Amino acid sequence: MTGVESALGPLFLLILLGAVLGTCRFPGDGFWPPLERLIYFVLFPAMLVSTLATANVAEVPVVRVALALLGSMTLFALLLWRWRARLGLEAAAFTSVFQGALRFNTYVGVAGAAALHGSAGATVAAVAVALMVPVVNVFCVASFVAAGTLGSSSVGKSLTALIRNPLILACVVGIALNLSDIGLPGWSGDAITLLGRAALPMGLVAVGVALRPRALMRLDRGVLSANLIKLALMPALVLGLGILLGLDDVSRDVALLFAALPTATSAYILARQLGGDAELMAALITGQTLLAMLTLPAWLALAG
Repeated sequence: MTGVESALGPLFLLILLGAVLGTCRFPGDGFWPPLERLIYFVLFPAMLVSTLATANVAEVPVVRVALALLGSMTLFALLLWRWRARLGLEAAAFTSVFQGALRFNTYVGVAGAAALHGSAGATVAAVAVALMVPVVNVFCVASFVAAGTLGSSSVGKSLTALIRNPLILACVVGIALNLSDIGLPGWSGDAITLLGRAALPMGLVAVGVALRPRALMRLDRGVLSANLIKLALMPALVLGLGILLGLDDVSRDVALLFAALPTATSAYILARQLGGDAELMAALITGQTLLAMLTLPAWLALAG
């Protein structure tokens, strides 16, 4: 068993555990939505704040990581719009393909980076989250607006939700504490760190619970296009850019990891709220999460 498989294997087992719990409906259908809200609004932001507030961000090549990740994301966003007519998808289906190709599962990314490279990997992952989350949210909301799936009255609500995104706010707070040299004084550091430690295992189980095995029956042009970009073309481009830009091993691995991640489970909620194809989104989330158990180790092993 390689180091990559040893690092990522336990994460995939937690996702599969969540899938089993979701299938068995244990401990009950009413348990998971409040837990997901707790993870999203409290635990995961605490982990980002604790990581960014105390990390030596100066050691991370932020500009080069941004060029690799944001450059690739922007390129494929533009290409998808150019290919829209060729894909022959309805507006709602196209927005789900757009999300499926660009969004990424933050829980798997941060957990994987920490498993691969410890605190150094977690620091680069936190920087990647700070860079990518605002951009991908703007791109995806813009895709709904441009595709005409939501009315003008929903644009303001979408932008307000973007500004209030807890992950974005946590990154801002963590970076501000770091730059001000305040850090996390006294007991606050230990308390927030303890909260953050609960985020990743619980988040991974919640990812598994959100999977919809029945959705795997859907296999069409939209599914194939999104999976091809997300699991093959995007990581290939980021790996090439990482080598070209001379990224160090940790930054290159984390950038590649984030490029090859399956799409976010939260994309299903956004598809339902903003007029996307929710069933297609469920198929993309489930299929990509399962396929990533094969493709993620393969890409990281290729990177060396």
